[in-house]
Amino acid sequence: MTMGTVQGAGVVVTGAGGGIGAALARRFAAGGARVVVNDLDPARIEPLAAEIGGFAVTGDASGVVDAAREALGGTVDVYCANAGLASPGDAFADEEVWAAAWDVHVMAHVRAARALLPSWLERGSGRFVTTASAAGLLTMIGAAPYSVTKHGAVAFAEWLSLTYRHRGIKVHAICPQGVRTDMLTAAGSAGELVLAPGAVEPDAVADALFEAMDADRFLVLPHPEVAGYYQARAADPDRWMGNMNKLQQKWEASEA
Repeated sequence: MTMGTVQGAGVVVTGAGGGIGAALARRFAAGGARVVVNDLDPARIEPLAAEIGGFAVTGDASGVVDAAREALGGTVDVYCANAGLASPGDAFADEEVWAAAWDVHVMAHVRAARALLPSWLERGSGRFVTTASAAGLLTMIGAAPYSVTKHGAVAFAEWLSLTYRHRGIKVHAICPQGVRTDMLTAAGSAGELVLAPGAVEPDAVADALFEAMDADRFLVLPHPEVAGYYQARAADPDRWMGNMNKLQQKWEASEA
């Protein structure tokens, strides 16, 4: 699927009030897609919907499929599960923080898939795009709920792909490092140390997704070096964790 072939497709982007979500919505609309933008706050998406000639559907990302399908005239072709939370904290983070991260990063994707898969499997096509994170392939210091649930997001996307790819379902997992969005700011000093130096603009993430769609590639890596990190982690987990622990110690020293 390239810029030319999204013409007329029905696309849903959750968490589209800014950052990566808004960039994805603009890119799909520029290719001629009919786009539903979703966010909890209507003030964040109604101007975007007007800008791109799309549709604003307000509400929790977990339950947006039916309303989005109606807005699009009955068919969703591409679903971008993009809504996310910064979710910093360690093992002692409040239960509510863990529960919210799990709900937004994993269960919202599961609920969307449940709603989409029957019609997709019946017609033999559909595309599910998960905005995960490099933290879902690697990890992120200072953000246990975020890291763990982004791993869950990648795992569910992998499961969807390996289970349904022969039945026409395409799946992509976007796994950037730092992106210049409000979520990077919310990552605090750990984000400043690890993510900010190599941060890219949201448009670069949209570029990477379209390149991956064109190549029919599961992993979307706006930071190509993440592939090497992922390989190094798998090849020698103890060395990888040792290096990450050194980064943890550097962060702790900077906070002292």
